[in-house]
Amino acid sequence: MKPLNLKKDFPVFNEGPLVYLDTAASSLTPTRVIEAMDTYYKTMPVNVHRGVYQMSYNATRKYEDARENIANFINADFEEIVFTRGASSALNMIARIYEPFIDETDEIIVSEIEHHSHLLPWQQVARRTGAKLVYVPLTKAGRITVDNFKKVLNENTKIVALTAVSNVLGYKTPLEEIIDLTHQSGAIISIDAAQGVPHEVVDVKKLDCDFLAFSGHKMLGPTGVGVLYGKKALLDTLEPLEYGGDMVDYAYKENATWKDAPYKFETGTPPIAEVIGLSEAINYLRSIGMDRVKAHESMLQTYALEALDKLEGVTIYNPTSETGIIAFNIDDVHPHDAVTFFDEDHIALRAGHHCAQLVMAFLNVPATLRASFYIYNTKDDVDAFVKSLKEARNFFTSVGF
Repeated sequence: MKPLNLKKDFPVFNEGPLVYLDTAASSLTPTRVIEAMDTYYKTMPVNVHRGVYQMSYNATRKYEDARENIANFINADFEEIVFTRGASSALNMIARIYEPFIDETDEIIVSEIEHHSHLLPWQQVARRTGAKLVYVPLTKAGRITVDNFKKVLNENTKIVALTAVSNVLGYKTPLEEIIDLTHQSGAIISIDAAQGVPHEVVDVKKLDCDFLAFSGHKMLGPTGVGVLYGKKALLDTLEPLEYGGDMVDYAYKENATWKDAPYKFETGTPPIAEVIGLSEAINYLRSIGMDRVKAHESMLQTYALEALDKLEGVTIYNPTSETGIIAFNIDDVHPHDAVTFFDEDHIALRAGHHCAQLVMAFLNVPATLRASFYIYNTKDDVDAFVKSLKEARNFFTSVGF
């Protein structure tokens, strides 16, 4: 398969030298996504669902067409797509909505490789309700396995909250088998797919997951918008988390009734331009093909790991990862020191705990460096990264770090 060459589609590369290897934190934005949002602001910058004039109708149609497009992208139904401020907001929403159904007899299964956005909400639910928080044992490499999941699943399990792909180690969770086991136990499962949906085909019907969340800014879309997928049968039975304009059906002096899902979960003015931008980002990814996206990332990851394997003084924490994420450190050098060296070479890497401090504890390090590849990266980027890494290692060695 011919490697992708897409830098021309991303205006940030016109601003000066840049090797961008921090997509796991936030992806870059192509011109067509920016233009789609500009078109909204230039031609129909009004609210949706409320106005009966033509411009509001046009904005509403564009917004709801985006919902349909996003639903199709993950093989969901239109009514199963709830727009949120981001994946974090969506994951918090699930936890808060389910909290009234949880008590001290229940168990909530999580893992040590969860992003804080998926761990902390359930920690708080457990603290407030008395439910028991249970961790899936990880393998020595840091993976979730079906066998280890079976060790903690039991008749008291009420909620399972697991990541699709670790944002630090890049390991994929064997979701299909885990979801099936979860449902056999009578529990529901929440999936953090922020590192999954942007990189490969995700089919929620095939997975049969109950809830799944992802964000726009990790898949070429804008910041400030995320998606909560929920099975319609579940969304229909749940109460909204927030109350206000547009989500209400009828308001009376003593009570009120809500609109059907997804609208009862979307109070106030939604992120209209951002939803339109996310839809256009999906169009862009679809034009490339998600299989090709995945293959391109895999090619770059393999190419990078082959080069890194030849370097002494560098520790790779996830050499068997299935995704385009490489977590590493220069031996005896704090990643915050090392990353400044890369920045001098115009290479953007992430350094820190990556909003996943339990992973750092598992690895027994305070922080790591992380390189993450996406469709706009090339082998030249990898070569520049490896060259800078060699120079950084040699520099810190020479000054006695």
